[in-house]
Amino acid sequence: MCPGHQQVGRWGTHYESWRLTSRDDRPAGRDEGSTGVAGPADGRGVALSTPSPRARSRDPSRDPRARVPAERTVVHMTALRPARAAAPPARLRRARWAVAALFLTNGALLANVLPRYPEIKQSLGLANSTYGLAIAAFPTGAILAGLAAAPAIRHLGSARAATIGTVLTALALLMVSAAPSAAMFALALGLAGACDAITDVAQNAHGLRVQRAYRRSILNSFHAVWSIGAVLGGSMAAAAIALRVPLGIHLTVSAVLFAVISLVALRFCLPGKDEGAQDAQAPDSAPDSIPEAGTEHAAPGTAPSGAGPSAAARISTRTLLLLAALVVLAIGGTVVEDSGNSWAALFLGRDLGASAAVAAYGYIALVGAQFVGRLVGDRLVDRFGQRTVARAGGLLIAIGMGAALAIATVPAVILGFAAAGLGCATLVPAAMGHADELPGLRHGTGLTVVSWLMRLGFLASPPVVGLIADAASLRVGLLVVPVAGLAVIVAAGALQGRRV
Repeated sequence: MCPGHQQVGRWGTHYESWRLTSRDDRPAGRDEGSTGVAGPADGRGVALSTPSPRARSRDPSRDPRARVPAERTVVHMTALRPARAAAPPARLRRARWAVAALFLTNGALLANVLPRYPEIKQSLGLANSTYGLAIAAFPTGAILAGLAAAPAIRHLGSARAATIGTVLTALALLMVSAAPSAAMFALALGLAGACDAITDVAQNAHGLRVQRAYRRSILNSFHAVWSIGAVLGGSMAAAAIALRVPLGIHLTVSAVLFAVISLVALRFCLPGKDEGAQDAQAPDSAPDSIPEAGTEHAAPGTAPSGAGPSAAARISTRTLLLLAALVVLAIGGTVVEDSGNSWAALFLGRDLGASAAVAAYGYIALVGAQFVGRLVGDRLVDRFGQRTVARAGGLLIAIGMGAALAIATVPAVILGFAAAGLGCATLVPAAMGHADELPGLRHGTGLTVVSWLMRLGFLASPPVVGLIADAASLRVGLLVVPVAGLAVIVAAGALQGRRV
């Protein structure tokens, strides 16, 4: 019988829902002459026991044609309540807020410095070429130190590594305000970039640890909070400039504020190191997935039982291919982001003749749509799976930006950048999340490699677009964006489909 508002026979007894048990489930000692169902006699239900036809023939008083009072009917059913998803424990909710705070500080720290770059350039009397080399120290430091993130996570734990990296990033950016020369300015930015690279990987690793404990996607929401932090930091810098707050005081306030926030957040992160990432699995919980037939559960990085060296080699090759696909996916996302950062305003203003105020909307449209995409990204991933969401994003990038460049009007290009921002919203979190779970790699290694190579892609993207723009036009150079969308559609095959 189906759960719901039911009526039992002619006795008119109603129940909300129940489960009927089989004959084998009946309690011992039941009368042979009775039929019906049995359930637990623990007070959560009542027993239904109706006389058999043979018993009724021996006892006329039990003739079903006689109106048997309802109180003489014994019902035994187990009520079923609709299953409700249990709320995460308070410890996990606090850990989620703590990771969000780490992402907020990471976005806000550098954003406090970027709007004051022109002031620093003027105070140090730097030529354009010298200034360009100096600010390139930040991504250079990030690339040089990026591969140190995995050992730091394994040694310190992801939460502690992220917090230490945040504090050191704050101190390095504070050094920027006191730099007396271009060399010291570059050195401070290089140190900040190195610390930021470790912080970035570590906070994502801890976010993934919390996500596994939640058993649903939440990583995109952390990246949305990073965007909020960037807006907050930029707003703080704009206010400091408007109020003529000295650079040293401004960056001191910023460093102290966000360092304290990260230290407080550390108290509420998940404790211990995250080697093995077993937070989500209680001893009696079910695994996230079922192995294919003929395989066994094995520890990450080990071949199934009975597999020989050739099987291990195949697993290793597959892991490398998956890692390469995830790198392509992450670089595709960063190419789209950089197109808005570096070229949107220039293309709209110089090539399409938009005013400076209108040209700024290209970048705003991309970042705003990306933020919205990350806010809803977790629900979409839970509903449709990472693979489908990423492919839809790649399609949106390719069609949206391709059509915008074909039409080449100001409104169309702004809408194209918005479509690209929405399409790339979940790509980097998806690549990082899947890289952290690749078989055959030590904990944190896949995440570190993807993050490191992604930064190389971020560094190489502007020169590539610039070279194409010099050889043809910026409109042709920006075709790298729809091409990146097509690459994302192909590389998304490395991601997980919908879990059922």
